[in-house]
Amino acid sequence: MKYKIKVFFTLVLGVLLILSGCSNKKQEQKEMSSNSSKPAFKIVEAGAFTLKNIRGIGYPGNDSALYIAGNDGLKMYKDKKWYEATTNQHDYIGFQAVESGFIASGHPQEGTGLEDPLGLIKSDDKGETVQKLAFYNEANLHFTAASYSGMGLYIIGEKESNTISLGVNYSTDKGKTWNKSTFKNFDADSMGMMAVHPTDGNTMAMATRSGIYYSTDNGNTMKLITGKMMVTALTFNGDSILFSSVENEKILLKTLSPLTGEQSTIIIPFLDYDNPITYLAVNPKNKNEMAFTTYNNDLYNTIDGGKTWNNLLKDGK
Repeated sequence: MKYKIKVFFTLVLGVLLILSGCSNKKQEQKEMSSNSSKPAFKIVEAGAFTLKNIRGIGYPGNDSALYIAGNDGLKMYKDKKWYEATTNQHDYIGFQAVESGFIASGHPQEGTGLEDPLGLIKSDDKGETVQKLAFYNEANLHFTAASYSGMGLYIIGEKESNTISLGVNYSTDKGKTWNKSTFKNFDADSMGMMAVHPTDGNTMAMATRSGIYYSTDNGNTMKLITGKMMVTALTFNGDSILFSSVENEKILLKTLSPLTGEQSTIIIPFLDYDNPITYLAVNPKNKNEMAFTTYNNDLYNTIDGGKTWNNLLKDGK
């Protein structure tokens, strides 16, 4: 499919990035998620599995597990064990962990009664029910970003519609209204993965093939805060940015202060040049707990700030 902007997907090296009341809400969630013919929703210990596609990772604030979003639902890693849901195994795309749960897009599991595509949805109960935020049955959003507080939401419109502008769109009212980011001073040849400050939804960053661009006004004014380098993944760690770059055919993991430009390198296990980092996550409750995935669906995590790493998945297994 061709779009009017360049789309630079995180899963291919060289093209890794791209240009009323509470009762009503509860009733809406119930209508969207309940189906008398489907099995009861439970979180159970997972058996052996292989993830063919990892769509995002994160640490939702309403759980103590690391969540992995895939094409057949969520997997949760906690206390050295893997868990999964018995139903609502949606093909989550653009997964974002937030304080109250998670936000995502994608396609619903058959038999759940949900329309396809999901647009932008939110769950506060580990995926048992979902609340539609925007673009339901209208758009599948590959590139989304959200502040941990949930107040700053960003998507990349890959094709224009009556409600979505081409390029970056943002909302500061939990998806009720949307505006187009003007991206002043953005000189990269494509758009890529976005990240949002955990508490300040106006502050965001974008990874591109030519470095990281940073904004404090919802992407209306952008500033290049690194040298020219390919950045494949990024996320905020407090006020700092954790990111992965490809430099001199090496896969690197670094931290960056947007205000001072100061960088430091975190030592990670060796990764082949053709197996770059695709997703990064930091636990907002414990900044020493981090995780990353790779193009080949490897998953690593650390609980000591990167001093030691555990290989939780190899080739998605």
